[in-house]
Amino acid sequence: MTDADFHTSDTEGPTAELDHVTIENDGAPDECAIFPSEASEEELMTAWISAHDDSFVDLESMR
Repeated sequence: MTDADFHTSDTEGPTAELDHVTIENDGAPDECAIFPSEASEEELMTAWISAHDDSFVDLESMR
């Protein structure tokens, strides 16, 4: 899987569905790992994003 698998043009829909898992860390902020839901074990080694608690905003505040 390459970066091109995750990019879309303005007229295309998403090319990959994403899944997530919350990682609870003792003594540190929890994290959310976001990754392609159909990724193989090998792809999961490099195809993920980690987000921390202050990386998120309320959806309504962005509309």
